[in-house]
Amino acid sequence: QVQLVESGGGLVQAGGSLRLSCAASGSIFSINVMGWYRQAPGKQRELVALITIGGGTNYADSVKGRFTISRANAKNTMYLQMNSLKPEDTAVYYCNAPDNNNPLMDYWGQGTQVTVSS
Repeated sequence: QVQLVESGGGLVQAGGSLRLSCAASGSIFSINVMGWYRQAPGKQRELVALITIGGGTNYADSVKGRFTISRANAKNTMYLQMNSLKPEDTAVYYCNAPDNNNPLMDYWGQGTQVTVSS
């Protein structure tokens, strides 16, 4: 089992920045890819960014050039630096980590609220 805990959400004005963190604990040896997802009210959860244990990254088109995903493997922590925030970035942001050894297992954090005011 893996436990994921997000932090760093909050209220920010449009154009501002926030940095989210996701701390992993438990059977972290089973994690390769980690990712950030978000869900806005009335909308489906969507992928924001992914990062592999080797540092390879992938971003949703809507956040490219504004968001940066990173991870500190020694600290078992993943980050999402969010710059030039827009009101449409308002959502609950979730940390995710599929179990590399068990395709039926998918770990999620509890989510952290990000609200961008116009």
